[in-house]
Amino acid sequence: MKGKFIVFEGIDGSGKTTQINQLSKWLIGTDIIPENNQLVITREPGGTKLGQSIRSLLLDNSIEKSPDSITELLLYAADRSQHINEIIRPALNKGNWVISDRFCGSTIAYQGYGRKLDIKLIKDLEMIATQGISPDITFLLDIPVEESIKRRINIKDDRIEKEGRDFLLNVSLGFQALSEDRKWKKISAINSKENIMSEIQSEIKKLIQYK
Repeated sequence: MKGKFIVFEGIDGSGKTTQINQLSKWLIGTDIIPENNQLVITREPGGTKLGQSIRSLLLDNSIEKSPDSITELLLYAADRSQHINEIIRPALNKGNWVISDRFCGSTIAYQGYGRKLDIKLIKDLEMIATQGISPDITFLLDIPVEESIKRRINIKDDRIEKEGRDFLLNVSLGFQALSEDRKWKKISAINSKENIMSEIQSEIKKLIQYK
């Protein structure tokens, strides 16, 4: 039986890492994942060894000449293609579950709505890179931009985060549009960690009709 593919999306500071960790512990402690199957935790960009190098190129502030917007988009697509072929598809075909911190939605939100690149072009690249693989469920951890900035006040910004408030507002609008268009499960990330996790668990149970 093919495994399940779960994705978490949202602007930085929304708590994706925390909720992925909590969901992982919960899944491992239940009988939801079939015996002899595994739970794979990954991320974009950087889920593979090649992807880690791409991530450094994309996010490193110290690079003298940053990638232009189209180069940036193509690097994300390259990372995703490798991620699909090396990690996600093999895991799902073995019946394993995969949880990814970001996937295609982030590229549309950041490069489409943030960078103002052609969204049709981004979607065409998405089709090439994903080769028919799509999440079984995507969670959008929704947080106001001002709250995101507040939560990250003592964290050094990477190259993307340094784009500033207006850029982040456009990205947030992109996530909202995607959530409606692609029927994501939107959860308010200003709720308590426990309440957020409870909502996520409920949606996972619905996904697999678990009682």
